[in-house]
Amino acid sequence: MSTTDVLDPDHEPPHAVGQIPTTGRGSMPFALLHGESLVAVAAWGAGEAGIELLDFDAAWAQVRERGEPLVLHDPLCPMTPVAFLREAVARAVDGDTVVVGVHPVTDTIKAVRDGRVGGTVDRDGLWTVTSPVVLPASVVAELEDWPDADDFAALVTGLRGRFPVEFLQAPVLGRRVEDESAVALLEALSAEG
Repeated sequence: MSTTDVLDPDHEPPHAVGQIPTTGRGSMPFALLHGESLVAVAAWGAGEAGIELLDFDAAWAQVRERGEPLVLHDPLCPMTPVAFLREAVARAVDGDTVVVGVHPVTDTIKAVRDGRVGGTVDRDGLWTVTSPVVLPASVVAELEDWPDADDFAALVTGLRGRFPVEFLQAPVLGRRVEDESAVALLEALSAEG
């Protein structure tokens, strides 16, 4: 399936199941963006992308039996565009590679050695994990239980130890929010679009 197919609104999106994990994120998933909670906005986007959201108490054995990709969509990345979610799922549908939404690091990063701040680290190869994390059906079949989605960066680190991972650069609206000021910025950015 090509990216053109994914972006075509008349094309049926690939089917996947998913969850929007709220644990490990404090109360932020319930902050309001355009009058709706972040988790509700993320759920709407996932639904529009053709992702069937599962109950939080769904049994892992049932998820594995479905033989479909599993999408973990972070509610702290609520405005991740539908087309981007579809593209991530499409890349994972027929393969064995985990697909992860990322943003390039723009902050200055310093090396620390023996408690002393050193030189600036080259940011060219640095990414921050955003959303989604898409596990292809082959990866879902190999996992014994639900992956721990409290911290997407830690999740991806663990997955990289076992499976190939593809990093897919997310659009600006796919940014992760950490606090109310970041929500206000995302609200302004999304209102412009």
